[in-house]
Amino acid sequence: MPLYHKLGKIPQKRHTIFKKSDGSLHYEQLFGTIGFEGMSSLMYHLHRPIMVKEVGKTLDISPRAAVDHNIKSRLLNGFEVRPTDDFLDSRKVVLFNSDVHIALAAPKKSMTDYFYKNADADELLFVHKGSGVLKTMLGEINFEYGDYLLIPRGMIYQIHFKTEDNRLFITESYHPIYTPKRYRNWFGQHLENSPFCERDFKLPSNLQTHDEMGDFLLKVKKQGQLHHLVYAAHPFDVVGWDGYNYPYGFSIHNFEPITGRIHQPPPVHQTFETSAFVVCSFVPRMYDYHPESIPAPYNHSNIDSDEVLYYVDGDFMSRKNIDQGFISLHPAGIPHGPHPGTYEASIGKSKTEELAVMVDTFRPLQLTQAALDIDDGKYFQSWME
Repeated sequence: MPLYHKLGKIPQKRHTIFKKSDGSLHYEQLFGTIGFEGMSSLMYHLHRPIMVKEVGKTLDISPRAAVDHNIKSRLLNGFEVRPTDDFLDSRKVVLFNSDVHIALAAPKKSMTDYFYKNADADELLFVHKGSGVLKTMLGEINFEYGDYLLIPRGMIYQIHFKTEDNRLFITESYHPIYTPKRYRNWFGQHLENSPFCERDFKLPSNLQTHDEMGDFLLKVKKQGQLHHLVYAAHPFDVVGWDGYNYPYGFSIHNFEPITGRIHQPPPVHQTFETSAFVVCSFVPRMYDYHPESIPAPYNHSNIDSDEVLYYVDGDFMSRKNIDQGFISLHPAGIPHGPHPGTYEASIGKSKTEELAVMVDTFRPLQLTQAALDIDDGKYFQSWME
C-alpha cells in the first residue's frame, strides 16, 4: 500500500548504528517484496530475527481437487463449515487455482500457543462475524464485522478473538494485493474519485515489544507445507519500524458506492486488485436513476473469469433463496444473470441493502471436497423458467 507509516523508535538514518540502552546494537531487518524493488519496511529487533532452535514436523496442507474442470454454476452454504477451536485447523479451502486459494473459517479460540507466517501468499481476511485484535510484529489492528484485514506475505502474526462465534472469508493470493491502480495518482495517493481514501485505513498501532528468550513455536506455510519451527526469541521483539509494507485493515462499510443513471458494471465495486484476480465490495447504495432504468444486472458472459460471490448481509435483489454465508460460483464459459422474475421486479426500486464480497479470477477455479460437502447440487438449474 503506497502510504508511509512508522511506529516506535528508529535511527535518524537507515543502515546506521542504533544502540540499545546497554550499548549493544539493535538488529535491522528489511521486510521487502519483489526483490529490492517492491514495497518494504525497515524494522529494528532486540534480538537476531533468525535464531531458529529447532525445525520440527512438516504437514502437507496443499488443497486437493475433487473437481478439476468445472462448468457448473454452484451454490455453497458457507455456514455449514463447522466451528473449530484452532485458527489454522478451521481454515477450509473450497476453491483454488495456482494464483489464489479461497477458504472459509470458523475459529472459536485465539492463537496463543503459536505464531503464524504465510511465506507463500498475501492474505486477505474478511470478517463476517466476530471481533478481536490482529497482533503482528509491526503492531496491532482492532477488527470487527465488515473489516478486511490485508496481511502481506512473510508477516508473523497472531489473531486474538473477543468472541467465539467467528466467521472469516479468506483469500490467499500468490500475487501481491494492492488497491486498484486507477484509484491512485502517479505519486500513489488516492484520487478524489476513489470510493475510499487513506483516512479509511486501519493502520497498525500499539507496538508491543517483547524482550523474551525461550521456546516460541512459529508455524510457517511455504510451498503448501506447514513447517513447525522453534525460535529462541519472541517474534514480536521489534522496537520500531518505518516503511510501506505492513498489514492494514479496511471496513467494507467505508466503501462509498459509485452509482449512475443506468446500471453500473462490476468494476465500479472494485476494492483490491492483483495481476490474477480482483476483489469487489457490493454495499448498500441508491439504484440507477434513469426513468426507465432496470436496476438488476443484465445477463453477462463469463468468458475470461470465474466469478465468486460471498453473500454477507441484506437482500440480494438479483438472486433467489440466498442467505448469509452463501457462496455462488459462476464459472467462465457460460453466461449468468439475475434469477427469473428478479429482473422485472427490480424496476422502480430505489435502493438495495445488499452486502457482499466478490472475487473474479482470470484462471478457472478447482473445487475441493470441502466445497462439494456444502454444495446444494442444483443451483445450475435455478435459471429455468
